[in-house]
Amino acid sequence: MSLRMRVHDREPIGLALRRFKKLLERSGITRELRSRKYFEKPCEARRRAKLRKLSTIRKHMLENSR
Repeated sequence: MSLRMRVHDREPIGLALRRFKKLLERSGITRELRSRKYFEKPCEARRRAKLRKLSTIRKHMLENSR
């Protein structure tokens, strides 16, 4: 995946850097880098996904019961 960003004429470098960081966040690259930083066993990934699914179900049940 390639990202392109143009730095405008006379644009401060700090502003361009901020735009670049937002672009990375929106594309999901930073999240993917964090997840790939350490190896995770497939069974652990499945377990984490299952727990995440259960927590969202619980959250929705709590909201609907009110």
